[in-house]
Amino acid sequence: MAKCTVILVPNHQNTQQLNPDFPVLPLSLGEFPVPGTPFQDQLECFDNSFPDREYHIEIECPEFTSMCPKTGQPDFGTLIFRYVPDAKCVELKSLKLYLQKFRNEGIFYENVTNRILDDFVTIVKPRRVTLESRWGARGGITSVITVTHEKAK
Repeated sequence: MAKCTVILVPNHQNTQQLNPDFPVLPLSLGEFPVPGTPFQDQLECFDNSFPDREYHIEIECPEFTSMCPKTGQPDFGTLIFRYVPDAKCVELKSLKLYLQKFRNEGIFYENVTNRILDDFVTIVKPRRVTLESRWGARGGITSVITVTHEKAK
């Protein structure tokens, strides 16, 4: 995994002068995954025992966290996967480990929801999938992002 070293700057309000393309967040020293690093290799599948049957799987992940790319503050959300498997089903522990990779990722709600769906579709290849992300209140505002994918027939 690619890593970057975070450099603390005493007056973090003036850090945009260092490189305006990359927001500098007031974090402690250490190494963190570089935003945009692909995590999809964390996802694993197992063979669907009933590939000829259409059935629905719903997975709720109530403890999802990522970071606001503007403020560096944590964002808390619930992810709900609803999918119809084809030849494979997602292995739940690998999904948990994959989702944990986003804890230090500075990414907007809409972007993380679409990115997770894209990775899920690439690895699991479901017939249909809907991913809903429900985000905790920030400044009195909540957001719900819903993205879908259907396999071409």
